[in-house]
Amino acid sequence: MNYTQYIEINPEKRFGKPIIIGTRISVYDVLSWLSEGLSVSDIILDFPELTENQIKACLSYAADKEHKLRVVS
Repeated sequence: MNYTQYIEINPEKRFGKPIIIGTRISVYDVLSWLSEGLSVSDIILDFPELTENQIKACLSYAADKEHKLRVVS
């Protein structure tokens, strides 16, 4: 998935944190909700402006960031 279609980083919004385009919902918010056990359906019920693809984009963004981490010893 090309998460750049769904996620933006803009220093003028949410202090430059990655957010879902067209919202003020951050990738961190979505990942946090998922980690607390909310399902994609639960999140969409609470935030009907979100789509399943936007939520998947947050996971893709996190996976990409994890992949790019470099361990320094």
